[in-house]
Amino acid sequence: MTTYSTDQTQPATPIELVTAQALKAWRAEQSASALAWLDSQGFEAKPAQFAWLPNDEGQPSRVIAAWDGQQNLSAIGHLAMLLPAATYRLDTPLEELALAGWGLGAYRYTRFRPADRQPATLLLDEATAQRVNQLVDAVNLGRDLINAPAGHMLPSQMETVFREVGRRFGAEVSVCTGDALLEAGHRTIHAVGRASIDAPRLLDMTWGDAAHPKVTLVGKGVCFDSGGLDLKPASNMRLMKKDMGGAATALGLAQLVMARALPVRLRLLIPAVENAVSGNAYRPGDVIETYHGTTVEIDNTDAEGRLVLCDALALACEESPDLIVDFATLTGSARSAVGTEIGAMFATNDDTAQAIYRGGVTQDDAVWRMPLHDAYDYMLKSQVADAVNSPSSPYAGAITAALFLKKFVNVEDWVHFDIMAFNTRARPGRPEGGEAMGLRAVFAHLESRYGAA
Repeated sequence: MTTYSTDQTQPATPIELVTAQALKAWRAEQSASALAWLDSQGFEAKPAQFAWLPNDEGQPSRVIAAWDGQQNLSAIGHLAMLLPAATYRLDTPLEELALAGWGLGAYRYTRFRPADRQPATLLLDEATAQRVNQLVDAVNLGRDLINAPAGHMLPSQMETVFREVGRRFGAEVSVCTGDALLEAGHRTIHAVGRASIDAPRLLDMTWGDAAHPKVTLVGKGVCFDSGGLDLKPASNMRLMKKDMGGAATALGLAQLVMARALPVRLRLLIPAVENAVSGNAYRPGDVIETYHGTTVEIDNTDAEGRLVLCDALALACEESPDLIVDFATLTGSARSAVGTEIGAMFATNDDTAQAIYRGGVTQDDAVWRMPLHDAYDYMLKSQVADAVNSPSSPYAGAITAALFLKKFVNVEDWVHFDIMAFNTRARPGRPEGGEAMGLRAVFAHLESRYGAA
């Protein structure tokens, strides 16, 4: 789906943005004919409004669109699917993020049904178009993976996409599959995924100069979560194709890091599993020795995300990276705390947390820091193992899940995201459906911290 053009020779309809505050002064500069057109269309510069204006022959020739003055996804994130499918150019300068809103707003998942219409195209210069497309492609990769039905995005199919992204950027890729996970010590990944007909696996990608700072991304890749033997009710299972939203976000972020050639040594780890039910499914009460060596008692098989992540995080720490960031659709408690449109963020480094928060503000990618309240660790105690995977307490579920993961992290700078990975309503630049939450906020920090190429 093409939403940007760099062909400066083609005709393009101009779009001018105007705020409600500036509307009166703007109207004073317009012709009587233009004002009549505006009034006939009821244009008052209210959110998402646009109107056509005439040329000297009285034909529609330019667009005026409402704008709140903010450089965010909402600036023009609605126009690509509202304006007729033609080529347009902006007469109002916008920053890259706002320009990306055009393409992000045009996104539709079209694997099984074509879009109702083609989007309008925005004319950009080549350098800007390249950067904007890199961002849009990274976010839309995450969206595509999340929106894919589980039957078309099981661990083996996720591996295919993973390998293709690595191949495109010349990254090194290795995959540990099935019983080989046991030989490698990744017993929790194997336990969660062994009941599926599609074998569990650990996807591992490395890219960049080994002399550069090490940055490791980890994504929860539970391709479908039935809840295991602690089976979810049907209403809670309906959207569990999105339970690999952390992996989708991490892969999209990795693609953007490589596309922008950030000077880092990047590693991406995705434990990809289906939490299914069969005769060999892991059980409540089982005790599993993790890759880290810590033993975990299974209280609830529906608390599986932290189990696959704990092995990947422990592996990530062996290289002592400068920064580890993980993404996961981990708990309903995080949604209760911050809702569906904000990424819950836990961090061990105050400066990093503040920097990512600022990145979220500038990139219109809301995140909010939650406390790693160590005193709640008592809820993770087990009578038969080093820890329990899911406390019986109904309180502080997102915090205790983060504290569980923290047991497997021994680097100073670790960030954990507990995200919805799904837009429950449509907004400009954000269609309903899968969403790579936190991607832009983290990338802004990485680009600021390590520098551009």
